[in-house]
Amino acid sequence: MRQFDVALVGGDARIAYMAPYLLKKGYRVIGYGLSTDNEIKDSFVEAQSLKEAIESAGCIVGGIPLFKGNLLSSQQPLSDLLKVQFDALLQKGQKIFGGIVPDEFIDACKERGVTCYDFMKYEPYVIKNAVATAEGSILEALQHQKTSIHGSKTLVLGYGRCGRVLAQKLKGLGAKVCVCSQSEEELAQAYTYGMEMLALSELKEYISDYEYIYNTIPAVVLSQDILRGVRKDTLVIDIASAPGGVESEVAKKFGIRVLYCYGLPGKYAPKTAAQGLAEYVIDNMK
Repeated sequence: MRQFDVALVGGDARIAYMAPYLLKKGYRVIGYGLSTDNEIKDSFVEAQSLKEAIESAGCIVGGIPLFKGNLLSSQQPLSDLLKVQFDALLQKGQKIFGGIVPDEFIDACKERGVTCYDFMKYEPYVIKNAVATAEGSILEALQHQKTSIHGSKTLVLGYGRCGRVLAQKLKGLGAKVCVCSQSEEELAQAYTYGMEMLALSELKEYISDYEYIYNTIPAVVLSQDILRGVRKDTLVIDIASAPGGVESEVAKKFGIRVLYCYGLPGKYAPKTAAQGLAEYVIDNMK
C-alpha cells in the first residue's frame, strides 16, 4: 500500500491550492516542485525528489499544461523535473492528471497500464476556467493601459467559451464591444447579446478602430498584414493557447504593446480553480 493518495507535482498555484482541499476531504497528499506560500505549506508532505513523489502515490497530478518542452511545468527550477524521468518513474495502475496532455504521451501510458486524464477536456472545469481567464485578462488590461474600459472601443477576437464570457464581462463594464469571428453562427450569437459584429475577413480594414484588442483564437490571426493597421496607443491582450494569435516579432518591430496572458486562473483565482480540479481528481480516483 502506498503511503500517499495523491502526489501534486509542479504546475502553478492552482495545483498547490489543491492540497488543503484534498487534505480536508481526508486524502493524504505529498507534493514536489509546488508554488507555495505560508497559507498552504502545512497542507502536504514535501517530497525530496521527483522519484519519491511519484513512487509514493497512486494518483499523480501535474500542471496545466502538464509539460513545457522537455520538462514538467513548474514554477520551481528543479533539475529532476524532466519529462523522460517522469515517464520512466510511472507504474502500472497509476492515474495521471494534467492539462493539455499530449496524445502521444496518453497513448504511451495506456500501453503501460497508466490512465491519463486531461483537465482541459473536462467541460465543467473549462467553462469555469473561462470565467477566471476573462476576469484576469480585464485586470491585466487595466494595469497596463491608461484609459478606461468604460466607453472604450474593444475588439474580441473569437467567440468560443472564453470569448463569450469575456465579451459579456467587458460589455457589463460599459465597453463598446465588437466580436470578430469567421463563424456566422458565432457572430449571430454575439449580435443577440448586443455586441457589434466583424467578420474575420474584414479585420484588416477595421483593426485601427480599437484601443483594446483581446485575442482568444489559438492561431495567428494578428499577422504582419493585420498588425500594420494597429494603432500605437492600442493594447493587445493575447489569452489564447499556444501558439497564440500574434506574430510577436512583427508586433515588437512595429512598436505594438502585446500582453501574453497565459495561466491567468493560476495567477488571479488559484483557490477557485483548485477546488474544481480537486473535485475532478476525487471523482476519478474512486
